Amino acid sequence: MEDQKPSAEAPPVDVVVFAPTPTLTVTIEEVEGAPDIHLHAGGQGVWQARMAKLLGSDVAYCALLSGEPGRVIGHLLEDEGIRVKSVSGHAASSAYVHDRRGGRRDEIAAAPGDRLSRHELDELHGLVLREGLLAKTAILSGAPRDDAVPVDMYRRLASDLRSGGCRVIADLSGDRLEAAIAGGLELVKVAHGEMMASGRAESDDPDELIRAMRSMAADGAKAVVLTRGAEPAFFLDGDRVSEVRVPELQVVDERGAGDSMTGAIAAALAAGEDLQTAVVLGASAGANNVTRHGLGSGDADSIRRLADLVEVVPFDEGRQTGPIEQASPDDLARKARVQ
Repeated sequence: MEDQKPSAEAPPVDVVVFAPTPTLTVTIEEVEGAPDIHLHAGGQGVWQARMAKLLGSDVAYCALLSGEPGRVIGHLLEDEGIRVKSVSGHAASSAYVHDRRGGRRDEIAAAPGDRLSRHELDELHGLVLREGLLAKTAILSGAPRDDAVPVDMYRRLASDLRSGGCRVIADLSGDRLEAAIAGGLELVKVAHGEMMASGRAESDDPDELIRAMRSMAADGAKAVVLTRGAEPAFFLDGDRVSEVRVPELQVVDERGAGDSMTGAIAAALAAGEDLQTAVVLGASAGANNVTRHGLGSGDADSIRRLADLVEVVPFDEGRQTGPIEQASPDDLARKARVQ
């Protein structure tokens, strides 16, 4: 694993993912009557980084990795080809143990990790800023515990990165999302439930959600992607609102669609694509992810082929929409049964 010291040999990466405390996941399954134990690096930022890497980006993962879980997480990420950029410290990384032998996910133990100290926060801010300014595309992602880092760190990072010409994407919720918006963002990805929970939207009425998206744009988000229930996602770019429609696919594992979407959007932007093309690829990656086991996973060729079937159509504000046959990636994850 690399520490915060710059390397003259390593070229700049394409995408930087900031997720302060990833999670070591230990899952017990059963194969032919015997326990089958799996160790993986997990958490929102890991799944985003994995998808961006899958689609051709050179990715750096910026976090504090410490203790036994942190050391294992670092090696697992490096084995996937993700560059680990960590700072040293004493705050413990998070971990959990799940037992799935009974056909459900039973939690045996979970450690959410520690809050970072002032010194650790300063070192991590400097690391993310340096890497993000080199990469020019960054994702701000969450942590297992809300107080792992101060909320205002997201505002400062968004502002500092954008001041240096970096495209900043946020996939957050609650106060962390509001802080990042205040710092200024290239794009926000948010689910309609999170929009209502934040108080920006009073209901899931399309006009109300669009009003809330416009309020985010007014507060500092250049573009907004909002996934919503059984209907297509909304995409706000400037004054234009569009629906993003993806084919409905059979679901194997419903988790991780939204994070795959965010990772794919970042990869496309880093490759020089425009916002709409990036959102289309993101919608395809999210839909593809739920057809398989493995969060943030997929087949790059299938994702790009599926993107040809994604429709982006202007939305007529003031028109009430009824049920449709297509579904957004987050909706596939939320609504479908495991096949």
